[in-house]
Amino acid sequence: MIKIICVGKIKEKFYRDAILEYQKRLSKYTKLELIEVADSSLTNPELNRQKEKELILKHIKPKEYIITMEIEGKEYDSVTFAKRIDQVFQSNPTITFIIGGSDGLDDEIKRMSNEAISFSKLTFPHQLFRILLLEQIYRAYKINHNESYHK
Repeated sequence: MIKIICVGKIKEKFYRDAILEYQKRLSKYTKLELIEVADSSLTNPELNRQKEKELILKHIKPKEYIITMEIEGKEYDSVTFAKRIDQVFQSNPTITFIIGGSDGLDDEIKRMSNEAISFSKLTFPHQLFRILLLEQIYRAYKINHNESYHK
């Protein structure tokens, strides 16, 4: 199972439509759980991260393999990412990806992570990044099943 915990809500219909499309595509391969937690809008970034951490922790269960999405994380190409997903599933029933809010992730969440991944040194809107992550997970399943997919 793939679980994605995201800070913030998707407001724009075009983002929601894209997310629904990838959820539909992924349903052929895996169970997918997409969890949105409220973002905090206090003026203090550290307090925002702490508040969001509490909401994130409510959705993490023991024995989940946790991957935090961090700009400082390891970068993969799509084929290596696909192989990594396959490796992790060999000993873990659930991979949980965590996408933080605009102030990033609390250090406690980062410490409990099994792995930190970055898609780029660029900064992306959180709504768009969810779609990028879903697309790369879908691409990983296509690669791991030796199925063609647009390159």
